[in-house]
Order: sequence, then structure tokens, then C-alpha cells
Amino acid sequence: MEQSFTQTGHRVPVTVVKTVGNVVTQVKTLEKDGYTALQLGIGTKKAKHTSKQLQGHFAPSLKASEAQAKNQKTEEQKNTYPRYLREVKTEEAYEVGTQINPAEVFQPGDLVKVTGISKGKGFAGGVKRWGFHGGPKTHGQSDRHRAPGSIGQGTTPGRVYKGKHMAGRMGGEVETVRNLTVLKSEADGVLWLSGPVPGNRDGLLIIEKLGQARHFTPLLSRDTTEEELVKAMETEAEEEAVNKAVVEGDPEAESSDSVIPVSQEKEEESK
Repeated sequence: MEQSFTQTGHRVPVTVVKTVGNVVTQVKTLEKDGYTALQLGIGTKKAKHTSKQLQGHFAPSLKASEAQAKNQKTEEQKNTYPRYLREVKTEEAYEVGTQINPAEVFQPGDLVKVTGISKGKGFAGGVKRWGFHGGPKTHGQSDRHRAPGSIGQGTTPGRVYKGKHMAGRMGGEVETVRNLTVLKSEADGVLWLSGPVPGNRDGLLIIEKLGQARHFTPLLSRDTTEEELVKAMETEAEEEAVNKAVVEGDPEAESSDSVIPVSQEKEEESK
């Protein structure tokens, strides 16, 4: 993760995500497959690491993408195939071989959810895996500090219920982080997201748009001068002070144009 600053001087955590590929390799239709979806090819790998069956499956999309690129690909790029395949359900019409640019889908201020595989932690105990408090630390206890305690009853039911929180393998599961804000969307497919995303570096993520963020403030540009930054911070402080004063009922902060006395309203209605 990194950090950046908004135009009002607030520091925000940033995760930079680079999207590679996103070529439509197959279009699922309601008539043929029973549902509508797109199969996307993500990443790249060499031809020697791709089976003949997959090479034949990718042939139409690669041919169409090369035609759209007007033969601007190098020989090394032409001999590569998608590394991953993912299916996205959508009703939007795309043709096989279309390159989807994230900059056309996501804009600064969009709310998104990010799905990925969390980091694997290996075999973990109940304290780390489920947040157990452990046993007592005093009164003669010597080996119960991180013990799980009782895991069930007695003769009835005579078994341990399924799903009981116990020690076991932790991590390596599909996790979703919601309500992240797109801070910046670059033309080369790089997205700046506000906050952490699940998984390791170079992991595979699925980003889905949810809506628009409220009270979004763009990131600070490198061309912004110190005077512009100070002015923006002073303006925000003044707005916060006015809003706070209005909420508390300060008559000086309330504008006469926006607030009309009750008696004046009645006179206008009678006219």
C-alpha cells in the first residue's frame, strides 16, 4: 500500500492496482448457454505453457484483437495467451476480441467492491483464527493461556457440532472488501483505490462497480502549488465551521436569504 493526499490536505491510504489483459475470449448468450455473460482473458503467458486446446479456444479472440490493434503488436506479444479466465455476468453487448479498458469503466469517485483470495496463514490456533480470549492467566494455570476451552456438552448430544470454531487452516479463502473509492483511473489501466484489497501482490482481483461515493474529494495533483493547497484547506475549514454553527443554531451563521421567518412566510402565503 501507499499513501497520497487529497486536495484538502487529508492523507488517504492507497492501493495501486494494475489491470492487464481483459480481452473478451467468449460471449455467453441466453439462447446457447442459458445465461448472458462474458469470459475474460487476463494476464499473459507464453505459448509453450498453453495447451493446444486453449490455443484453439483463444484463436478467434486473438485474431480479432490483433486486427483492432492494427498489427501494432510485437512478435513476442503475438506469441502469448491469457493466463487466467474469469466469467463476468453482464447484459452489455461485446464482441469477441474486444479489449476492455478499465479507464472507460471506472471514474474517480466510483464506489467499488474488490474480491480476491486472502493471504494464507497456515495452521492457526483459536486465538489468532477466531479471536478467542484464551484461559485464565493466574490461579495456578500454566498451559491454558491460549487453549480453546470446552468444545461441547456431555452425553447429549455426544458429538461436536459442525462448524465449531477451532484451530485449523487460516486464510487462502475468497474475501470481498466493499465500499472502496476509486481515487484515480489512468489510461494505461492503473486504478488507485482507497484502502486495502485482499491477497498478495500480483494476485488476481475482481473489481465491481457499486455506485458513487458521497463527498468525494479528488487527489492532490503534482502541479498544485502550496498557495492553492492552503486556500483549499481554509475553504474547507470555513465550510465546516458554518455547518457546525448552523446545526448548533447560531443566528449569525444563518443567511437571511436562505432562512425566512415563520411570520414572513405566512404573509407571503396570504399575498
